[in-house]
Amino acid sequence: MKNNRRDFLKKSSLAGLGIAGVGVLNGFASEPEKGPWVSKSSIQTFNMSGYAAPKLETVRVGFIGLGQRGPSHLNAISKIEGTEIKALCDLRPESVNKAKKVLDGTSHNPAIYTGNEDEWKKLCERKDIDLIYICTPWHLHVPMAVFAMEQGKHVAIEVPAAVSMQECWQLVETSERTRKHCMMLENCCYDFFELLTLNMARQGYFGEIIHTEGAYIHNLIDLNFSDKGYQNMWRLRENATREGSLYPTHGLGPVCQVLNINRGDKMDYLVSVSSNDFMMAERAKAEAAKNDLYKEFVGKDFKGNMNTTTIRTTHGKTIMIQHDVTSPRPYSRIHLVSGTKGTALKYPEPRISNSHEGWVKEAEFKALEEKYTPNIVKKVGELAKKVGGHGGMDFLMNWRLIDCLRNGLPLDQDVYDAASWSSVWPLSEWSVNNRSNSVDVPDFTRGSWKKNQPHDIDLKKGGDTKVKI
Repeated sequence: MKNNRRDFLKKSSLAGLGIAGVGVLNGFASEPEKGPWVSKSSIQTFNMSGYAAPKLETVRVGFIGLGQRGPSHLNAISKIEGTEIKALCDLRPESVNKAKKVLDGTSHNPAIYTGNEDEWKKLCERKDIDLIYICTPWHLHVPMAVFAMEQGKHVAIEVPAAVSMQECWQLVETSERTRKHCMMLENCCYDFFELLTLNMARQGYFGEIIHTEGAYIHNLIDLNFSDKGYQNMWRLRENATREGSLYPTHGLGPVCQVLNINRGDKMDYLVSVSSNDFMMAERAKAEAAKNDLYKEFVGKDFKGNMNTTTIRTTHGKTIMIQHDVTSPRPYSRIHLVSGTKGTALKYPEPRISNSHEGWVKEAEFKALEEKYTPNIVKKVGELAKKVGGHGGMDFLMNWRLIDCLRNGLPLDQDVYDAASWSSVWPLSEWSVNNRSNSVDVPDFTRGSWKKNQPHDIDLKKGGDTKVKI
């Protein structure tokens, strides 16, 4: 029934941008010439950018979802002092029991919630939890996050934070109303080259930033078609029914920070174009010939293999974001920063240029690394590499989140980042389905982007949370 309803919405005039009737009834402005739901309200009830919640000497944590991503975060938190893991939840008993073994030999002894679709609510209702990690399939992120914030919990949500424009606004409004942090776990913002180039941009090395690029080019076709990968192949179902840039934030988040999006500039509008599908439908036929499990995917209107979305900011900067999870290409997030005085490019290998004559030599690159590596990497980088998690960026992100909560500091990523970065998916979907017409990106800050300050990567405050390996 859910799949039929989703197919109906996809074929509707709003091109699958969420729960259309509910969205309109809740006051979303629909401007057909510009796109759907450009803004909901001009009034910000409370500014969560720069908000410092009361200090938590010990951060008491609960986890919902222990499949692909949850165990990595669980492992990281177990090694950060000043934390107490209070509860674990997953629909599948085998997943939650396997995850709990990560805590063997530690002081953590969490309660277990499993076996029922509503068990996660019991975890959220506990009075002894401050922060909840939500690492479930995408469509569950917002319902769980909203409920958790309403129960007085800070939330950390896996990417993307939301799957529709309505959900993006739900996150913003709930976080403002409850004054609870809502952070999207965009780990790529904490990778080492991204942090290096962010600091270089802050220090003016690139001059005025003109253009940036990011991507999620990752061949996941085997994993998405595996019945042993994502539960009930939920990620394949998303690729079979949704259009646009389904997973934009890995490439988008770091370059948005370079451009000070929501903190001095904002995304203004975007255009998006997708190729046809040349691989997934054929793969579905081949799998169905061997296994009846895949017959439901035969005849599905699989969407394009490559999506390219271009964004213009209010201050005239541009961003190019690509998404391709099927082609046999080397992994790349691109991460290009281009300014009036210099350029950086991460893939296929990290490179920096300060002239038209080419990339700097290895010795100069090392000197630039030494000069511009931010304090957050100098303090925790080596520890992060030892703990691991995508080369250490997962741990660096989790450590930073806990350190901010323990010291009563604003988070590096707030709810406006979660909403605006995630909104690129449904907005790009609308653009693709409307012959690549432009669509406005809502100002989720309702004007506060003009005065919001960039987040701190130099640990001017905090940075005292210890790690036990």
